[in-house]
Amino acid sequence: MSIIERAAGKMARVLTPAAPIADPEAAPTGRGGRNLIEDAIDRVEATFDQPRRRPVRLQVEDDGPATVIGSQHGEVDIGRLKEMGLVTPDSGRSKIAEEYRLIKRPLLANAFGHGGVERVRNGNLIMVTSSLPGEGKTFTAISLAISMATELEHTVLLIDADVSKSSVMKNLGLKAKRGLIDVLQNPDLPLSDVLIKTNIAKLTVLPAGDSISHATELLASSSMKNFVRDIASRYPDRIVIFDTPPLLSTSEASVLATYMGQIVFVVEAERTPQDAITDALAHLADCEHVGLVLNKFASGGNSGDYGYGYGYGGYGEYAPEQ
Repeated sequence: MSIIERAAGKMARVLTPAAPIADPEAAPTGRGGRNLIEDAIDRVEATFDQPRRRPVRLQVEDDGPATVIGSQHGEVDIGRLKEMGLVTPDSGRSKIAEEYRLIKRPLLANAFGHGGVERVRNGNLIMVTSSLPGEGKTFTAISLAISMATELEHTVLLIDADVSKSSVMKNLGLKAKRGLIDVLQNPDLPLSDVLIKTNIAKLTVLPAGDSISHATELLASSSMKNFVRDIASRYPDRIVIFDTPPLLSTSEASVLATYMGQIVFVVEAERTPQDAITDALAHLADCEHVGLVLNKFASGGNSGDYGYGYGYGGYGEYAPEQ
């Protein structure tokens, strides 16, 4: 007996359990007088014509509940990070690693109320920006993300929100086709489908995605606002770092700042004009927690102490004038 005949017999027994049908021609009829067994056979046969669906894999993240996620994994080029002078997971007690430990401590305290510090609303959402391009904000965002990923209690999501001039993926040695722009354009696209879990423990990356003509409008749209709200509540114990455009180059950075709990403002030593800093900080007047990082300063007369002339003068809170 074929599988179709067996399926038809089972269907018939379900339909009339008290009276098994030996003769298919005598089977009860449904609407329109159609023989129910014939209808069952047709439906079984139809299943053989349908393409088999690829099974969805259920994967459990290290730091959260089980979720259906994509299978994107990326290998960060650690050697490249070292050559560029960025923080790496094995930086140990190097100068740059120590500098970023100093920078991240107040950020973590504000985010999670460590050390008796009052917890900042949305403090786990940290935006890294600058006045002008080329001041080292992406360098800072990546190094800060890796440094925070070495923490035992927290994980880090690094988001490339500088969609017009994205460089996070290039610096990390990663590749991806979709990212933040795709999520904003298609609200039905699961965020998990575009995240990249890296070989650095506790570090996940969300690429910028393909650049489009109205990318700046997307970042300033309600879609971005909803996205930020969602990511803040979805990962309450995770630090989310946004590498955003410079404040004086585009308008969306100022809008993004209003969604964040903390701002890391990068200033290039001996290069950024004072009026540019003042103008940029004016865009952050409504942000209560703004920290400044002095970047590319010459330490001890040697501007190459941390590679490529990058040095870090520390992190300090900026209090706008009342």
